[in-house]
Amino acid sequence: MKYFIKNLTDAMFKKYLLTTNIVSSGILMSIGDAVSQYVERKTLVKHEEHQKFQFNWSRNGTMFVVGALQGPMHHYFYGWLDGKFSGATLKHSTIKILFDQFVMSPACIVMFFYSAGWMYKQTTDECNQELKSKFVTVYIADWMVWPFAQFINFYYLHPKYRVIYVNFVTMMYNVFLSYVKHTDVESLKYFKH
Repeated sequence: MKYFIKNLTDAMFKKYLLTTNIVSSGILMSIGDAVSQYVERKTLVKHEEHQKFQFNWSRNGTMFVVGALQGPMHHYFYGWLDGKFSGATLKHSTIKILFDQFVMSPACIVMFFYSAGWMYKQTTDECNQELKSKFVTVYIADWMVWPFAQFINFYYLHPKYRVIYVNFVTMMYNVFLSYVKHTDVESLKYFKH
């Protein structure tokens, strides 16, 4: 059993690291959406106890693909950051956090809304409008979650575990993202205040 686990982790985090990052990005985005669907459903049927939870598999599959599409971007971006600013120093960790917040976060938000929008057959104009109306809400939430999470990532973790760690944090963050994606702008007003 010990050798099986060692061989599996070697395969996942050495030989097939990119594949691990892509698949884990998709799976954990999908899990985040599943939790979001459950929360949304509980909120909608709070006063109508007789209705049963109906899971939207199509939406969940879309969120899997959206997550998997972000896997390569995370893989190469964090690899570049670690190559450029090697070592787990406070200075390098801070620089990586700033790159993450000012470069990667906006790129991920844009990619999320366009890839999900196009998969839902929204036009580019509709994606533009949705991004314009929801970007600030998502970016503010991003600043509340990611700097601390990324400090742990950049300061304490080995580089080969960066994306899988981000994927686990993202799984929880995706509950919020999926909710924002599948909620109208009027319902999001309270997030901005």
